[in-house]
Amino acid sequence: MTMMLEKEATDDLIERGYSRRQIGEIAAMLGAGVAATTMLTNPALAQQQAARGIKGAVRIGSNECWTGPFPSGVQAIQAAASVGNWYDPDTYRADLTKTVSDVEGIPETHIQLWPGSGGPLVSIVAAYCSPTKGLVTADPTFESAWRSADFMKAPIAKVPQPIGKGHDVKGMLAANPNAGLYYICTPNNPTGTITPIEDIKWLLDNKPAGSMLLVDEAYLHFSEAPSAASLIGARKDIIVMRTCSKLFGMAGIRLGLTFADPEVQKQIMLFGPSAGGLSITAMACGNAVFKEAALIKARRAEMVAARDETIAWLTKKGIEVQPGSQANMFMVNWKKPAKDMQAALLATPEKVQIGRSWAIWPNISRVTVGSAEDMKKFCAAVDRVYKA
Repeated sequence: MTMMLEKEATDDLIERGYSRRQIGEIAAMLGAGVAATTMLTNPALAQQQAARGIKGAVRIGSNECWTGPFPSGVQAIQAAASVGNWYDPDTYRADLTKTVSDVEGIPETHIQLWPGSGGPLVSIVAAYCSPTKGLVTADPTFESAWRSADFMKAPIAKVPQPIGKGHDVKGMLAANPNAGLYYICTPNNPTGTITPIEDIKWLLDNKPAGSMLLVDEAYLHFSEAPSAASLIGARKDIIVMRTCSKLFGMAGIRLGLTFADPEVQKQIMLFGPSAGGLSITAMACGNAVFKEAALIKARRAEMVAARDETIAWLTKKGIEVQPGSQANMFMVNWKKPAKDMQAALLATPEKVQIGRSWAIWPNISRVTVGSAEDMKKFCAAVDRVYKA
């Protein structure tokens, strides 16, 4: 999408009460990315962004996968790169869409491909929130939705996340019975906890008519929980979002998906990046890895083993870990400012870079599950800091 909104999107915003000046600001947000825009206007928020990797550090701070795409994906990238001189050398988009449809049991018409999932998240907030139609989320959760809604001048309701459990869906509805968008991240970032499909269905059936439910399943493959995509059917008030950045190890390759009714997809795309922005290498890699069921299961098992062993070590040492994570992250309560512990671990010889904290829990850090070797170094660094 260019810096200028298309006429249909502009008309939609005018109907929602935005001025021409505000529409120009929203166009800039969508063109440049809400995170970059917000950091320019509020440098303090830059500290809340996912940490950039530090050279030589053990990188367990940004929920990246500890390894790259499956071998079939790497081979597909190499093959696609050889014809990268063409804009549209083959049926990459159609092939990937069919693969996703076959794996997920969703009609091809209900699948939209994106360069990552950050863009569609911002676009969905832009499409369904306004100064009179707010956003409702858990707290803590992935902050990008908050930043986008704040930029849209939309009211934001944050419902405390029950420790060790999924979202409080009844609390979310009570927090704003007239919201434009209800956002559920499951497994939740940063807690890793699952919101049961029954709870998601309850919110879908009880929310106000005309509002949208967004279910962010970025970490679903790390769990064995069922997808909310089964709830879509003929409904036009639910969007399920995925990314290949996590278990598939494609964070730098950029591939995301939204599952929704075609009319809903059209509405999102009014505020989204150009469909032509998706590289053929991303589509080729996604098509190869998405159907690797056995490798997905094996990578999940490898992560679970490293996560469980690390949590057991921390627990034995008397360090509190929040229960219930079914993703490649967990929350550690240091019982002192988390930012101090983050700095202390990075200063150890092991040079361990853990994740951030959230305002609601200032003493609690998110720790990404890396390789078995990464987690051994994390434990060694924690031991060193505690002895000191």
